[in-house]
Order: sequence, then structure tokens, then C-alpha cells
Amino acid sequence: MERILISACLMGRKVRYDGGAKTSSDALLAGWREEGRLVPFCPEVAGGLPVPRPAAEIEGGLGGAAVLDGTARVLATDGADVTAAFVAGARGALAVARSQGVRMAVLKEGSPSCGVLTVYDGSFSGRRAPGQGVTTALLESHGIRVFAEDQVAEAADYLRTLEA
Repeated sequence: MERILISACLMGRKVRYDGGAKTSSDALLAGWREEGRLVPFCPEVAGGLPVPRPAAEIEGGLGGAAVLDGTARVLATDGADVTAAFVAGARGALAVARSQGVRMAVLKEGSPSCGVLTVYDGSFSGRRAPGQGVTTALLESHGIRVFAEDQVAEAADYLRTLEA
């Protein structure tokens, strides 16, 4: 059975920066959870950040690949450089994915860790920029396909190809 890495906040775990969750009510995710496919993980907590914590964004909205190659940082609203925690969390996600044989993930859109299509632009003004979070960029660079929580139908199609 294929395992699927999933953002812990989508499974109801209160791990977000604001101390909350973003529990998904998607029926496919619920089915995968019942089947025991889902591997919940929060890279920010795994990277050592507390709950709650100041919000963080990738400077310049440059995306996770720029963070991984050292050309951008992840900064918190209080000015703290939290890049190391985000990179450590991404590496933790990759290690868990490898240990579980994971080949796909469903992650929280917009997050500086888990964003799939967009991340906030680094201005803390609520504006988004195209790009991936740090964890998504690392997973994808290692061949793990990542979907946002609103792409679960596409994820299900991909899952079928993996199990064919």
C-alpha cells in the first residue's frame, strides 16, 4: 500500500504558527486516513519551532529552492532568521518519507514549508507569490510528487498510477 506524507495541520493537529489546525474535510483524505495510508508530519515543529510561534515568510517570495541553495532566508515577523529550522524540518520530512517509502505528499498551500503553488511574498502583507515552500522544494527535488490540499483529486489520480 502506498503511503502519503501529509501536513499534520490538515489532519487536525494544532501545529500551525497560530496554535491552530487547518483540518481538511476532504472525503478522499478521510478514506486514505482510514486505510492507514497517511503519514502526518509538520516540518516546522520537527525543525524545532514552538507552537505557537511568530509567522514566517520566505524573503522576497523567492521560494523554497532559493532557501535550500542559500540565496534566500526564512524570516519571522519578529525579525528572527528561522531558515535553519525550516531546512531542518524539510530534511526531517524527506527522511520520514524515505523511511516510509512515500512517493507522494499532500501539503498545506501557502505555507513557507509546505506551499505547493504559492508562498507569501515576504512582506507580511498577505500577498502571495508563485513558488514552493522549503519542504515541498526538497521533496520534489528527490522525486516525491507534492500536491496542495485543494488538489486531492489530482493526487488520487497520481496514486492510481503508482499502484497500477
